[in-house]
Amino acid sequence: MPLKSLLAAALMASAGLAQAQPYPPPAPPDENAHFGWADVLRVDPVYDVARASPPHQECYDEQVTTADNNHTGGTVLGAIVGGALGNQVGKGNGRAAATIAGAVAGGAIGNRVSAANDRTYTDTETHCRMVSDYPPRRRITAYDVEYRYRGEVYVSRLDYDPGERLRVRVSVTPAE
Repeated sequence: MPLKSLLAAALMASAGLAQAQPYPPPAPPDENAHFGWADVLRVDPVYDVARASPPHQECYDEQVTTADNNHTGGTVLGAIVGGALGNQVGKGNGRAAATIAGAVAGGAIGNRVSAANDRTYTDTETHCRMVSDYPPRRRITAYDVEYRYRGEVYVSRLDYDPGERLRVRVSVTPAE
């Protein structure tokens, strides 16, 4: 019991001290100012363009198969061998004709042999391109507000859309 009484007395004493300390005085009212309502004539949003992320390079690997179908070497080699063999066959003008016929036949044979040995190669190629994941974003950063108060038109930039009416603070000071 004495402990409860002691605690109650301490609480009452601290509450009395809290009430006895003065709070800072409120700011003096501005006697030359009052508030009124203005009619909003126009509200124009002010936009800022911001990129969500900068463009970046995106690369990917692709399997590419190529065929070696260049038969020029086989054709030329076959024509040389065929021409040499044809040259061995004839005499006089027949020798020239046999050389030409051997070269043509050897070229055709060499081309077919080369085509039969076509090879395909598979390789990996890397392809890259610039990517912009997100289009630029337009966001409203402020509002240009045109309003009328007592017949005069004013324009202010506000952080919010005031709607149809805007509360205004009117202050009057002497002109010197």
